[in-house]
Amino acid sequence: MNKSEITLNVNSEERSVYVRHSDTLLYVLREELGLTGAKPGCLNGDCGACTVDVDGQAMKSCLMLAIEAVGKKVTTVEGLQNIPLKTAFIKKFAFQCGYCTPGFLMNSNSLINNYPQADDIQIKDCLESNICRCTGYKEIEEAVKSVLADGSTGNGNY
Repeated sequence: MNKSEITLNVNSEERSVYVRHSDTLLYVLREELGLTGAKPGCLNGDCGACTVDVDGQAMKSCLMLAIEAVGKKVTTVEGLQNIPLKTAFIKKFAFQCGYCTPGFLMNSNSLINNYPQADDIQIKDCLESNICRCTGYKEIEEAVKSVLADGSTGNGNY
């Protein structure tokens, strides 16, 4: 196997790893860096369980090669610290089994940071890119709306 060493900025930490040119960011995060918050769901970009933040934008890590993340700031759910959104998810019962929760947190956090005045349509559009089979989206929408109503940002310690 032909591997190259790359350095990734993940959760504000420089991490060097050896990767194949075909390794996805999801694979490297989980298997090489031990960050298992991003989940392998569909592995084709449909479910959103693997969503991470790349330079301030929600990105499905199963669709991005690890080498594409070089020079970018990657934040995983493990890197979200002290954000009101996590508390809102708990208070509003916005999860069931939890498998999809990290992807929803990352996607919602991106929405809150990029569109602090998001309306109902923007929230629904944002959440459509993630799939949850255990709960309705109503609780997740309510969690996002509560953070937006408080005027909080999604920024945490990452």
